[in-house]
Amino acid sequence: MLRHSLLRSSRALLAQSQSRTVAMARRAMSTKATATHFTDHALSHADVDADPKTLDIIDKHAKYTLTTYGRPPVVFTHGKGTYLYDVGQREYLDFTAGIAVNALGHSDPEVAGVLFEQAKQVVHLSNLYYNIPAGDLAEQLIEATRASGHFQASKIFFSNSGTEANEGALKFARKVAKVTTAQQLGEEAVNKKIGVVSFTNGFHGRSMGALSATPNPKYQKPFWPLVPGFAHAPFNDVEAVDKFVTDETCAVIVEPIQGEGGINVATEAFLKKLRQKCDEVGAMLIFDEIQCGLGRTGRLWAHQNYPKDCVPDMLTMAKPLANGFPIGAIMITDKVAEKIVIGDHGTTFGGNPLGCAVASNVFRRINTPEFLDNVNKNGQYFREQLESISSPLIKTVRSKGLILGLQFNVDPAPLIALARERGLLIITAANNTIRFVPPLNISKPEIDKGIKILKQAIAAFDDKTLDVKA
Repeated sequence: MLRHSLLRSSRALLAQSQSRTVAMARRAMSTKATATHFTDHALSHADVDADPKTLDIIDKHAKYTLTTYGRPPVVFTHGKGTYLYDVGQREYLDFTAGIAVNALGHSDPEVAGVLFEQAKQVVHLSNLYYNIPAGDLAEQLIEATRASGHFQASKIFFSNSGTEANEGALKFARKVAKVTTAQQLGEEAVNKKIGVVSFTNGFHGRSMGALSATPNPKYQKPFWPLVPGFAHAPFNDVEAVDKFVTDETCAVIVEPIQGEGGINVATEAFLKKLRQKCDEVGAMLIFDEIQCGLGRTGRLWAHQNYPKDCVPDMLTMAKPLANGFPIGAIMITDKVAEKIVIGDHGTTFGGNPLGCAVASNVFRRINTPEFLDNVNKNGQYFREQLESISSPLIKTVRSKGLILGLQFNVDPAPLIALARERGLLIITAANNTIRFVPPLNISKPEIDKGIKILKQAIAAFDDKTLDVKA
């Protein structure tokens, strides 16, 4: 009681000078404190029990950083494996992995060792010069991809993030279209072949080009007008492809499995039709595997779960490639590479020795039959445990490997806090979906522990939601 009293006093004093963000955090904590007492008195990680230092840290963020995220009143200081720890040393099971980034978990010893050793040699050179780790990583990515017999990749361009990878791929597609069209139809036809087709519920990033390919009014509307030439077709609608992909289309960009969109898995017929239509009209097919690639589905690339004729001209990657160190890449075929020349694209930090050295280690460890087989086995086990949850609010489970979605027939946003206050970190996706993208090396006991907490949170969510409906 004394701790709660001190925390409330601290909130009252600080509220006088707090910014809107911190005031909202305190209000959320106060509201949850009331809910805690009548919903579940045994909450292990209640917001009101947060270390008082948490509020000071949040205050500093609100005072000096731009608020573009709605964050809970929790401050993490360190992690280990599938767990994170806050200022008060409370332990949280992390089923988010930094939004599908920490494929090998937090504080991985090998990653830390590579960072240390490479930092003692050289961290950054710029792309004015060659470096050894970038060449090694490019070879690993290309050779491993070609060995699958699916996508005959040829070259790599390194970037700093997934958004930048998608921006670069869109630029490459327009360059290829301009060169090809000029050769075949003359310069007068060049400016017509600029169209880009993306799909409903897709997410490709927040920069202007990537945002233009992300058909969500919530993200797009504040920044209109966007880049011209973009059209948004219905995902998995085979018949709509002929309508949207035309002779004026230079690129089609699609996620084989939509993450942000609600864990929507592309059908074989849909990807085959896209490949066929792109070949017909001379458009570049871009697979955005930033969230679903690099082992997340139990295969190196998500499109390897489909027949060999479901392949792209370009593939973008990022999130798990260096287990949290910022890096992205565009993998392209010869058909694309031969049209891109010196000066067409660039980056200051992309392909830096430090990031590439880490990524080389991470990629080597992910791309083994044993590791990928374990992702498949644990992904299936995870799905079975989700399907065992009984709730009138649950609609369906969707998954492939360790990218899973639990869809509800109501907005499940309150479930995020209910789970977090019990020690489990989860995130939402579109279409009333809770998304699970844990570290790829998660164990079955950790899955069991998380499901147990999730069931408790869903039971509390059911009580609250059904009481309101009644």
